[in-house]
Amino acid sequence: MNIEIKPIRTEKDYRVALEKLEAVFDAPKGTADNDLAEVLITLIDKYESEKYPIEAPDPIEAIKIRMAEMDLHQKDLMDMIGTKSRGTISNILNKRRPLTLPVIRILGPKLGLSFDILVKDYRLNY
Repeated sequence: MNIEIKPIRTEKDYRVALEKLEAVFDAPKGTADNDLAEVLITLIDKYESEKYPIEAPDPIEAIKIRMAEMDLHQKDLMDMIGTKSRGTISNILNKRRPLTLPVIRILGPKLGLSFDILVKDYRLNY
């Protein structure tokens, strides 16, 4: 398929790119149409990330999301950070107690969460 490639600058350009992508999406690997699909996906992704950015969750929501993905429970977090107090984890997850740097240093790598996410400010529920 011979299609003109150009940057996506407007909503109209975006809709046209989506239509073009739909036409070549299932093209076999190694074909010109598959190459075109990859280029269109890159252009569409760039436009969407600039036009419709998705904010990262606050640190506690990120932890809760990762816990759900990894099928972890409060007890698992207690074991990770080395506390016997269920209240500590409960207070952190309910935003009644802030994350501390030592807890962030432990949970970040174990949960696969970046420090940038975990050190973001968030509102506590006192």
